[in-house]
Amino acid sequence: MTVRSEVVARLTGRAVSDERPLSGALAEVTLDDGRVVVVKRSDAPGAAQAEAAGLRWLASAGSVRVPAVHGHEEGWLVIDRVPHGRPGPEAAVRLGRDLARLHAAGAPAFGAAPPGGPADAYIGLAPMRNEPGTDWPRWYAGQRVLPYLRRAVDEGTFRSGEAVVVERLCERLPELAGPAEPPARLHGDLWSGNVLWAADGHVRLIDPAAHGGHRETDLAMLRLFGCPCLERVLDGYQEVAPLADGWVERVGVHQLFPLLVHAVLFGRGYAEQALAVARSALAG
Repeated sequence: MTVRSEVVARLTGRAVSDERPLSGALAEVTLDDGRVVVVKRSDAPGAAQAEAAGLRWLASAGSVRVPAVHGHEEGWLVIDRVPHGRPGPEAAVRLGRDLARLHAAGAPAFGAAPPGGPADAYIGLAPMRNEPGTDWPRWYAGQRVLPYLRRAVDEGTFRSGEAVVVERLCERLPELAGPAEPPARLHGDLWSGNVLWAADGHVRLIDPAAHGGHRETDLAMLRLFGCPCLERVLDGYQEVAPLADGWVERVGVHQLFPLLVHAVLFGRGYAEQALAVARSALAG
């Protein structure tokens, strides 16, 4: 029996009948009762704990659907497999309504970590610090935008002369942020790859970087990397919790954080995109 199978047996209480590696970090494991689970492995300290806590926090809102968490142990995470389906307008509208209810479930503060989750978490492969704050513009600049900007400058992905554009946007965030909003319960890494259109006609969300934040950030992330039936998702969202006037013009402000994360992880192309959205927001 492999280490992976031993972990699965401990966390599910079932014997393992088969396992199928999907990548270096992922595998599907079949239990002796026929159910299939997904096993993830991460060597990043606290990553499995953060993801498990995030999934449970999202599930506790009673709105969006996520894979059931069987547990985590020393870098291993075991969750239910989601049988894949196809995107559709009805599922998209449901997702929008469910996201609105998730966000309305709230968080204790901007930057609040999920219960049981570490302050030092991750967004994808990048470290992400969950440091609570009460003022969204100040928190977003200090905890989400500027740390990744500094790292991108240090690594040469951002030129030092370009950084002033993003710094200027951070200074103007109080006037660019729109009406004040209470802390929302965010998925936190809501790009299309983390939206699974399941065979049962519902959507499951995976791989969260969950924290308290601004609800427009999740929606801006969906738009940034493309999401099937996005306009129907937004229709469903607006039915339940209409967005404040001007939210479309603020999309770039909220996309700046994930673009800077991608610049740190993947290079210059994303730095140029981050500059473009910062310049556009300042000009608007």
